[in-house]
Amino acid sequence: MRRPLNNESGFALIMTLVVTALMVAVVVEMVHQVYVDTSLSRGFRDGQQASILAGSGAEGGAQLLQRGLSDRSYTSLTDPWAKPVRLDSETGSLEITFSEESGKVNINALVQPNGEFEPFTLGVLKRLGERLQLSDEIWGAVADWIDSNDLPRSGGVESPYYRTIKPPYNASNAKLMTLSEISLIKGITPELAVKMRPFLTTFSDQPGSPLSTININTAPKEIIEALDDRIDERMAERIIEERGLQPFKSTAELSRVPGLDTVAIGLVGKISVKGNLFKIRAISKVKDSGRTVEAIVRLSGSAPEFLAWQEY
Repeated sequence: MRRPLNNESGFALIMTLVVTALMVAVVVEMVHQVYVDTSLSRGFRDGQQASILAGSGAEGGAQLLQRGLSDRSYTSLTDPWAKPVRLDSETGSLEITFSEESGKVNINALVQPNGEFEPFTLGVLKRLGERLQLSDEIWGAVADWIDSNDLPRSGGVESPYYRTIKPPYNASNAKLMTLSEISLIKGITPELAVKMRPFLTTFSDQPGSPLSTININTAPKEIIEALDDRIDERMAERIIEERGLQPFKSTAELSRVPGLDTVAIGLVGKISVKGNLFKIRAISKVKDSGRTVEAIVRLSGSAPEFLAWQEY
């Protein structure tokens, strides 16, 4: 008669152990969930702080450029702005870097208001294309993408061509908003777009100006070579060496480089020695969270003008 009692006692003990085990499991899960929620909350908070820090860095960087360059007659790669700014605190870290866009070719200047090619920009792009091993037909396709009409020019295509692509789309018939858009244009593969990107911009150095000048003090070697048929690799290297020793303070000073007297005269109105267009990259980190803000800013008037803003 005692065996059933023992069985009942044993069953009750097992049930007690099972219930206890379940309760422990529930408590452990609850503790884990609270930890996860707290971690996510902290991660979200840190991410928000990093976002604010990076945004503030970009805005502060624009103010630094505006105040530091407003009274300058030239800008160069030997200026203080060309060096990164790094700030560290208990909250996090922030690094701000600046690069001048005025030393690049404004691809939107390829087409004049009347729809025709802009001769100087076309010449620079063709010579640059030769060095990058690009087909001349690419510039016709770019021009057709930018111009406002639907008439294809030599080497170009309009919307009927793009509608045959899957998925189909239309030619923009407007200025490029970002450089990432060029990979949609016929003949420009993603690989070519990456190759072209360091030398191009979609913004004008001067607001409302139909032609963007190129800052000879900050232009890369490839663009210097592309400015004129008479500028070869050796001459471009001499220009870079000369501006490293002493930046050009006027376009007339370009003639101090041997062999550039006549070339310098032909580039009047097409080159400059001061840029107003900059890319600012602000990288912030708060604990394990990080944010990057890239902004294009134009210095004009009393306050910087933000033309593009991207956060990731």
